Amino acid sequence: MLNSIVAMIVCVILSAYFSATETAFSSLNKTRIKALAEAGNRKAVLPLALSGNYDRLISTILIGNNIVNIAVASIGTLLFVKLLDPEVGASVATVVVTIVVLIFGEITPKSIAKDHPEKFAMFSAPLLRVLIYILMPLNFLFEHWKRFVGKLFRVREDSKMSQEELLMLLSEVQEEGCIDESEGELLKNAVEFGELEAQDILTHRVDLEGIELHASKEEIAQRFKDSHHSRLLVYEETIDKIVGILHLKDFYIGTGITSAEVADIMSAPVFVYQTEKIDALLQKMRSARTHLVIVIDEYGGVSGIVTMEDILEELVGDIWDEHDEIQEAIQQTGEHIYTVDCGISLADFCDYFHVKTNSDCVSLGGWIMQYMDCIPNEGDQFDFENLTITIAQINDHRIVRVYIEVKDTTFATK
Repeated sequence: MLNSIVAMIVCVILSAYFSATETAFSSLNKTRIKALAEAGNRKAVLPLALSGNYDRLISTILIGNNIVNIAVASIGTLLFVKLLDPEVGASVATVVVTIVVLIFGEITPKSIAKDHPEKFAMFSAPLLRVLIYILMPLNFLFEHWKRFVGKLFRVREDSKMSQEELLMLLSEVQEEGCIDESEGELLKNAVEFGELEAQDILTHRVDLEGIELHASKEEIAQRFKDSHHSRLLVYEETIDKIVGILHLKDFYIGTGITSAEVADIMSAPVFVYQTEKIDALLQKMRSARTHLVIVIDEYGGVSGIVTMEDILEELVGDIWDEHDEIQEAIQQTGEHIYTVDCGISLADFCDYFHVKTNSDCVSLGGWIMQYMDCIPNEGDQFDFENLTITIAQINDHRIVRVYIEVKDTTFATK
């Protein structure tokens, strides 16, 4: 009887080992264990290598766990049948073994391993490697059985990670402290970078600075001075007919203005369609050796421009120079009152105030006109979810600023 009890204790311990190992490797942060291995922690090398073939690893664990659980159930049944009446003994054995295995062989070890997956993976890896070799014939059979079942039911494995999954992974890595907040934001911006289009980051045509092809040198010099830009668009008659880009360094030579005609010193414009992806646009800019491209709409008109700085800002955030006036797009001007620049993207506005809209508009100003279905006047207002939006300033039929009042006083902005 003593041998049976000892055998049952050993089986329960092994059951706990297999259960904890399964949880440890399924919860294992590969980024963290890889960092430990690269930092010189020899114990981290083995679990990192074992996790590379997760199917074989999990198969070994499941085989071992089932063997010891069946063994403890069989030994327990024989033990209680000897001690008690055969009919009663079998029932008692089922209850006792189930409770013991659940508490000591499943729940408790899995809870501990889940809280410290890397430590337990490093602890359990040496024995697990031995068991993988011992159970290699069974693993071989199950591997081919899995392939057969996959072909039978036409199961296709999709190993590609979606953008949402990758962003979630980055958030988890950031929360766990493997990367800091700034690094996390940079990586997230890089992931989302490929999905952005030229129309998402362009400077709209109403904000463009340009000069007419036949403008005087004095007019051009004054425009450079007033705009603080190093490049000006050159157009004929209207902004929809851009014929070149004039660079400040070509206009000023030495200590004075060049005597050459604008048409001779301007560079040829590069045009892109508004739905062009930013990564493709960046390649086009590099090939053309230009820092600025003209974005056209479906009718061939000019939507705006995209500069190299616009693209970089999508990765690293706003880039300021000595001529930029630093001003927040959303400013709190009172209790639950905000002043908002309508040039802000609709996505950023919704994110800040925790509201949702299915509009395809890019800017807040465009969405307001779409929502109101008209060109509003200063002072007009409307309610949207928990916000009261008042038109504060309009220039040339364009909404410049609005006032936002948050009606729900328990509501907290971002």
